[in-house]
Order: sequence, then structure tokens, then C-alpha cells
Amino acid sequence: MAWIRTTGHRGRRGYDAAVDAVRRACAAPGRERDLAVQAVKAALAAWVAWAVVGWWLQAPMAFVAPWVAVVLVESTVYRSVAHGLQQLAAIAFGTVVATAGVLALGNAMAAMALVLPVAVLLGSWRQLGSQGIYAATGALFVLTDPNVSVTGSAARIAEAVFGALVGIAVNALIRPPVYLRDTRAALADAAGEAHAILTSVAEGLREDEWDAHRAEGWHERALRLRRLVDQARSSLGWSRESLRVNPLGWRRQSSPGRAYDDAVVVLDYVAVHTAGVTRTVMEVAEEKRGPTRPDPRIAGPYADFLCRAAEAIHLYARTRFGDGSEDELRESVDKLDRALNALREQLPGSVPNDPEALAVHGALLAQASRLAEQLPRDAERHE
Repeated sequence: MAWIRTTGHRGRRGYDAAVDAVRRACAAPGRERDLAVQAVKAALAAWVAWAVVGWWLQAPMAFVAPWVAVVLVESTVYRSVAHGLQQLAAIAFGTVVATAGVLALGNAMAAMALVLPVAVLLGSWRQLGSQGIYAATGALFVLTDPNVSVTGSAARIAEAVFGALVGIAVNALIRPPVYLRDTRAALADAAGEAHAILTSVAEGLREDEWDAHRAEGWHERALRLRRLVDQARSSLGWSRESLRVNPLGWRRQSSPGRAYDDAVVVLDYVAVHTAGVTRTVMEVAEEKRGPTRPDPRIAGPYADFLCRAAEAIHLYARTRFGDGSEDELRESVDKLDRALNALREQLPGSVPNDPEALAVHGALLAQASRLAEQLPRDAERHE
């Protein structure tokens, strides 16, 4: 019964997630709508390829054309072209070798024993990338055909070429995918999460309402922040690739500029040093380190610094990819510097007779300095 209930809960969660995805696709542009459009384009490419090769020309192996067309409606036009060339090379090699083997040996089983190892080995060839497996697929189409001939194999390669042309054309000419919006969203998500983490830590320190469990939660979120930055970096690569080999020049957006690279670098620093701050707080919050919790004379200024850092990160993201102003960002960074200087001035006299507490405060100050040092340098840059 427990297994049935668990399966039922998972099924409902999956259904709810699917419904939410459909709603998001209908409501506004986003990843869900992009996926839906790509699915429709793939179906259209297959339909066009079958209509020409299967319905109009009635080719004997007509299914090859829609099969190649549907798999070449890739996530970017560049990838469609690159994978299309690799796939056609692999299919042609497998088809030619298998045809030659069957005609030379006169026995499909014997030819299969000789050809398939070569075709599968070709699948690992670096130049064919992930498309190398189609060499074995092309060979199997020939080896399992009871009527092998040069004409039939040539027709099969021609059908694959036509399917590739249809898939690439549909992907390039009908709403070619561009992912610059996804990159902005990924960077905004990373900056927003950094802001939320630092604000939460600041509130906990100021109110003195934090323990090992809560501090551990902050640190886990900080570690996940690094993954958000990695996703933003990957999305940036996708954005640039999606603008390559795009024939619709009048619709082409400008390639993500230096501001995006700078943002990834800045947020990477922020993620690393936010994790450093939360790790230090987590270690201090451990029960055995209880007596070394930050002195109120340090906890308050440190919380102020973290709030200033969170505000600066938020304004940085708005300035680079939203409606923020450089002056507002520069003012926020100046406030961050002042908060850090105040923290440095208060540290020496806070706990003069407690070396262990002084070490803890020094570790917090070191992480604060590392967190602050990137934004002041970047505040002077312009897109």
C-alpha cells in the first residue's frame, strides 16, 4: 500500500508539473514555449520529408527521410548543420560498406559479421561526434534488406540527404532558436539567489537567531549557487551558438557581449566567497564552538556589510541586464566599502583577550573582504 501511495503521489506531482509547464508555455515566452515550438517544427520536418519521399515519390525506403529530418531539428541551427553533416557521413559510410560486403560475399550473415564491427568502431571516431552510431544503423538497414543493390543503397543515401536538408531548413527558417533570453534569466536567477542568501544570513546574525541547522541550510544554498552560475555559463555558450549559421540576418540578435562574460566571472566570485562566508558561519554555529559566536559589536556591522553586499549584487544584475543605473550601482558599492571599513576598524578592539574569538572574527572579515573586492572593480566597467 505504501508503494502505491508513493507512486500515486509521484504521478500527481508529474501531472501537476506537466500542467504548469503547459500554462507557462501559453502564458509567456520561455523555455517551455521554446521546447513546444521545437517539437512542432520536428513534426513538421518529418511530415514534409514523408510527403515528398513517401507520398509523392513513393520511394522504397521512404522512412529514412522523415527519420533524419526529425532528429536534425536541433536546439540550434549550427548544431543542426554540424550534426547533419556528421550523420550523413556516418550513414553513407555504413551503407556503402554494408552494400559492398553483401555483394562481395553474397551472404548477409557473413557480411554482418565483418561489417558491423567496423561500423560500430567508427561510432567512436572523434570527427563524427555523437552521430557516429548512425554508421552501424545505416549498415543494418542494408544488411537486413532482402534485396541489396547499388541502386537501392544510393536511393537510401539520397533519402537521408533530403531528410537532412528538410530538417535543417525547417530549423533555420521557422523561428530559429535563440537563447539570449535564457542567459539573462540564468544570470538573474544566480544574482537573485546570492542576494537572498546574504540577506538571510544578515537577518540571522542581526537578530541572533541562528543555530547549526539554520547555518547549514545557508551553506547548502550557497553551494547550490555555484551550480546556478555554471548553468548561466552554459546558457551563455548556447546563446552564442544559437546565433551561428542563422540565415535570417534581419531577425538576428547581437551576440552576447563582454558584459555577459563579466557577469559570469563576477557571479562566480560571489558564489565562491558566499560559500566561504556561510561555511565560516556554519563552523561557528557548531555546538562545540558556541562560546566563539561573533560578539554583538561585530555581528551587527557584519550583518550590515552582508546587506550592503546583497544590495550591490542585486543592483549589479539590474544594471547589466535590467533597468538599473551605473550611478546607483556605484553608490551602492561605495556604501559597501564603507561598511567593510567600519568592520575592519571595530575588529581589533572587539575581543582583545580572546584569541579564539579573534580568529573567528578574522575569518569572517577575510571572507567579507574577498566578497567585496570584485564588485568595486567591476562597477567602473560599462557594457
